[in-house]
Amino acid sequence: MTTLHLQEAAERPPAPPPSPRNRRSWTGWGFIGPFVAVFALVFLAPLAYSVYLSLFRDQLIGGTTFVGLDNYQQALNDGQFWASLGRVSLFLAVQVPIMLGIALLVALALDSGRLYGKDFFRISVFLPYAVPAVVASLMWGFMYGTRFGLVGDINDALGVSLPDPLSPSLVLASIGNIVTWEFVGYNMLIFYSALRVVPHSLYEAAEIDGAGQLRVITAIKLPAIRGALVIATIFSIIGSFQLFNEPSILQNLAPNAITTDYTPNLYTYSLSFSGQQQNYSATVAIVMGLITMVIAYVVQLRGMRKGA
Repeated sequence: MTTLHLQEAAERPPAPPPSPRNRRSWTGWGFIGPFVAVFALVFLAPLAYSVYLSLFRDQLIGGTTFVGLDNYQQALNDGQFWASLGRVSLFLAVQVPIMLGIALLVALALDSGRLYGKDFFRISVFLPYAVPAVVASLMWGFMYGTRFGLVGDINDALGVSLPDPLSPSLVLASIGNIVTWEFVGYNMLIFYSALRVVPHSLYEAAEIDGAGQLRVITAIKLPAIRGALVIATIFSIIGSFQLFNEPSILQNLAPNAITTDYTPNLYTYSLSFSGQQQNYSATVAIVMGLITMVIAYVVQLRGMRKGA
């Protein structure tokens, strides 16, 4: 019996080797596997848990109870949430164009080749981005102070009374100044990098045609870096809706101007850690995330559309 089995095994054709296609597919998964695992752990799992929390409510009687979409209905009727959303929307509409406009002008000046000491100038403009947001907020907050900061020293030295940058009517503009100071260099680097890869043959052709610098900028440079402009705009929109560090730090210096619901992220933080409303806090965060995603997607479609 053993001899017969050995003879049959010898006569059986060998198993075909695995196809190169299968080997390639498993090799690809081997490369992206660590990223997928980390992405699922730090992004998908917290997001799924937030959705799970948003479907429940912690009540005095009955404890944690499943409420379905009631938290979302409450968020849509929450005046504090919509007031904070309107505040950051105003911030976005004013601060983002100013910041991107300054960054674009600086990038165009660096790319022109006519700026003396452009390497030092480029590093100087980019340097504020290396300062942590918390440190930048504290630094500017103390400069804004009318009793202990730069504004107060100017008032005492010159005998004037400058407006209080941390007053309720000016604090949003003061926060916008901090954010602009922080991120002009970051966006400048994006625009400058995009300008450096524009083919020089286009500039030579424009020079032969007698085009001036303004014409070169509007007809060649700006269309060539439209993708970079769209990316910077999307990043700025997301950052504006996520505004948290600056108002959170300045809140201790201007408690009457910056309330706990000053921005959506600050409102979410206050609900969760001060109000102990983790379920409703998760709901507000998800609603804010959906709004941000929709607006960013619309801007991307509009910006990358041909002929736009």
